[in-house]
Amino acid sequence: MRTYGINKKSNHCNILVFCFIVLMTTFGSSPAGFCTGISEAIPLWPNGAPGETGAIGREVDTDTPTNRLVAGRKMIRLSNVSQPTITLYHPSKDKDTGAAVVVCPGGSYSILAMDLEGTEVCQWLNSIGVTGVLLKYRVPKRPGDDHHLLPFQDVQRAFGLVRSRAPQWNLDPKRIGILGFSAGGHLAARLSNNFDRRVYEYVDDADQASCRPDFTVLIYPAYLVLKDQNALAPEFSVTTNTPPTFLTQTEDDPIGVDNSLCYYLALKKAGVPVEMHLYATGGHGYGMRLTEKSCTGWPDRAEEWLRATGVLAKKRP
Repeated sequence: MRTYGINKKSNHCNILVFCFIVLMTTFGSSPAGFCTGISEAIPLWPNGAPGETGAIGREVDTDTPTNRLVAGRKMIRLSNVSQPTITLYHPSKDKDTGAAVVVCPGGSYSILAMDLEGTEVCQWLNSIGVTGVLLKYRVPKRPGDDHHLLPFQDVQRAFGLVRSRAPQWNLDPKRIGILGFSAGGHLAARLSNNFDRRVYEYVDDADQASCRPDFTVLIYPAYLVLKDQNALAPEFSVTTNTPPTFLTQTEDDPIGVDNSLCYYLALKKAGVPVEMHLYATGGHGYGMRLTEKSCTGWPDRAEEWLRATGVLAKKRP
């Protein structure tokens, strides 16, 4: 996506692109020519989410004037999510490859960065011919849910739902991946290693579909390692069946670059194809927004990886 084909060396063009992206985010639309439609939000649980009481209050954007800006812009910090959903962002027919990616925004399992690490990501995916499936999972962490079980139920359910409806949604069921940022990266990595058994009671036929991602993209993932230890957390039992993975993080990330390093080494040891990009500076939580920091060029590297692995092959008739 980065500049939608405009020369990044032109300051004038960069200004135009920046203004255009601001307009896209403000009005919730995608760039003309890249997206043919956005679905209504689809509830994950027809009879209500398991273990959910709905007692946390209405959904609310908790962003305030004192919150930090990202690339000079505000962001949506959605909280009090008790009714998880997925929303599909379809690419234009001339670009559509049939591939899809479930997008997991981050936010420390307290909020969801719904535009920075959600809608803007789906717009980029559309620009490279991929259907973006934006997951709105339950936050904040409920008392007693120390292992983030409720969001994990949501991502398992979401993935099975997407794969089960692949024919209906004109998707290739063998090219459905997952992409997560920060806490959403933890959620994506957890699904990538825990897909054999559902952690909730059977709901419908969607729960018979495999929830194993065909590929995984982790952007500054969090919580992959044990606190103060150079070792993966126990929920990441990496095997040869863990999906091929793309990783990126910065060495000055306050979350800790060991998250990516330890996971990378575990993937290599298991013989799982993996590509990792480490940057010296950039911190955490930059999402898709292009700045002077080289780490914000990660979408170009991810696109190259997706092409090299065949994910972006032209859609079969």
